[in-house]
Amino acid sequence: MPAVKILIAVLSILAVRALPAARPSNGTIIGKVTLKGTSPKAQAIDMSKQPDCVKLNAKPQMTEQVLTGPGNSLENVVVYVSGGESDTSPAPSIPVTFDQRNCHYTTHVLAFRVGQEVNISNSDPFSHNIHPLATLNREWNKMQPPGTPPFSYSYGNQEFIPVKCNIHSWMRAYFVVLRTSHFAVTGEDGQFELPDLPPGRYTLTAWHESYGTQSQQITVGEGQPLTVDFVFKGNL
Repeated sequence: MPAVKILIAVLSILAVRALPAARPSNGTIIGKVTLKGTSPKAQAIDMSKQPDCVKLNAKPQMTEQVLTGPGNSLENVVVYVSGGESDTSPAPSIPVTFDQRNCHYTTHVLAFRVGQEVNISNSDPFSHNIHPLATLNREWNKMQPPGTPPFSYSYGNQEFIPVKCNIHSWMRAYFVVLRTSHFAVTGEDGQFELPDLPPGRYTLTAWHESYGTQSQQITVGEGQPLTVDFVFKGNL
């Protein structure tokens, strides 16, 4: 009988040793982007040279280069992992959407992956000419008449691309094409979250169209949330 117990104990030890090592649990980066100093006020856009656009807007559209929220939180900041990772995940098969409505781009800063399609539509009753001003990728511009179906395009290189309409000069936006899958664009509250990041050392970068970029070296622990904040300087 004792020999049986010894045999069972030995087999149990061997079974435990044969189990694969548990994978380290991934971490999450959370944070907030704020503006220190006085932010420029949004201005009403003059559409008087395009009466059709005026008719579509009961209230004037406002400029979007700098948008702040409560506590001087900064909107439309792209926060992304810019170094320290080897992200081999494929680009999402679902396209992102970019619409032209009321003589306005409904998304001012659109971030998506290299190789992911952006689906571009025109919801207005007249033509637009979309013109992304790429330099690392191919530059193109395309007329999009009213009632025509959306068209799709994808980019092969990481790049921050200004977008304009060749017909309505005030229409401005950005395509932010990124290699990494770990990115976020801040909303009115300035907050961001990058989940499911393996433990390790990384470079985290925040980009804003008017205030440029900031980067921080960070270390993500196993299964731990890490708080990282960015502060941009406005007109002091």
